[in-house]
Amino acid sequence: MSASTNDPSSRRSYHHGDLYMALVDAGVKLAREGGPQAIVLREATRRAGVAPNAAYRHFANREALFEAVRMQVLSTMARTIEAQLESARRITDAAQRARAMLAAVGRGYLEFAQAETGWFRTAFAVSDLERDALTAQTLPLQPRSSGADPFEQLAEALDAMVDAHVLAASHRAQAEYLAWSAVHGMATLMIDGPLRQSTPEQRTALTERLLLMVEKGL
Repeated sequence: MSASTNDPSSRRSYHHGDLYMALVDAGVKLAREGGPQAIVLREATRRAGVAPNAAYRHFANREALFEAVRMQVLSTMARTIEAQLESARRITDAAQRARAMLAAVGRGYLEFAQAETGWFRTAFAVSDLERDALTAQTLPLQPRSSGADPFEQLAEALDAMVDAHVLAASHRAQAEYLAWSAVHGMATLMIDGPLRQSTPEQRTALTERLLLMVEKGL
């Protein structure tokens, strides 16, 4: 009979710091498979091959693991958007470059939502701690992460539009939320709403019309 992970002698040993990443990696896989609800500390420890109480050396509770997983997911989402931004940044004309950058952020956002639905739902889920903060009205408006994130990439594109004089400086304040709400709404329709049965051609056409609408509407 093979050793079970319930047998302490079969559990893996980790150097300092390795267990943290092993648990985060397990949480990321859980999120990919089942969204934010699937991130369970006990299941993450089982997949990492350690005793459940070992997780508490790094995570006080499930919410702490959830936040670490979400930061990883946001970084992955940012890389998807960055792949779209790379070609846009190479455009020499400033106005065309700025418009292309804004479209690239939206296109990458929608691409990620459709390709990695579990991660997408996790990236923008509200944790119990944040729900309490919302009740107390202490939650920051901007999503938190380490390094560049989709919000910062959108801000970069909008700043470029102002610099290129295709977006009035007077319209720049809070423009992230206007663009974000439109693209996020379309993503939700595509993965959870009536557009989930639409064809790839229909989604592509709607995406391009939406991105043009966002640019013109700002």
